[in-house]
Amino acid sequence: MENNKSIISFRNADIRGGESTVIYGLDMDVYSGDFMYIVGKVGTGKTSIIKTMIAENPLQKGEGHVCGFDLRHIREKDIPFLRRRLGVVFQDFQLLMDRSVEENLEFVLRATGWKSGSDISRRISEVLEAVGMAHKSHRMPHQLSGGEQQRIAIARALLNKPEVILADEPTGNLDSETAEGIMELLTGINRGRGTAIVMVTHNRTIFDRYPGRVFECRDETCKEITEEQP
Repeated sequence: MENNKSIISFRNADIRGGESTVIYGLDMDVYSGDFMYIVGKVGTGKTSIIKTMIAENPLQKGEGHVCGFDLRHIREKDIPFLRRRLGVVFQDFQLLMDRSVEENLEFVLRATGWKSGSDISRRISEVLEAVGMAHKSHRMPHQLSGGEQQRIAIARALLNKPEVILADEPTGNLDSETAEGIMELLTGINRGRGTAIVMVTHNRTIFDRYPGRVFECRDETCKEITEEQP
């Protein structure tokens, strides 16, 4: 891993959640091709790390770099450009309920600078095919199951060919069989495309079944668990 490219890097970083610091002295590197979990109990700062990575939570102490952007000194106007380099998948899908699947994806592409209608249509077809949802492009979100909505959310995250996908409890609202399908999809994207995945979860069975690097949040710290540790 030493020769691999670091996409996300924190050094002695304090992570805030709301008005208070929830994690002190975070050291973390995410490399190209990583599949990495951030685990821990509710309220230990897992989601706050993701929010810091996308510059929703400001980094006030330590160093943080994401996709070439310095989180300590990022300007407000540059935050959208940072977020275009990332794909983000949420537990509650966050689809626009008044638009079809295709219109949801078109909205994101146009918002991130795509102009050509033919290029937009081609890219939408590519990402829907990648997540096994090409036949659902004209459906409204409420016509889809939870697992299907999450597949669309993953397609949305792939639109701008991100270096890394940040997935915050992507299986949290799904039954175990549907969650397994989502994990197969994410691990397939990781292996097939080399896209790094950073996934927040509290479900131990997931990271036992789909191995990856594991960072554990506890006692106001977040540290990588090595194989020697219990």
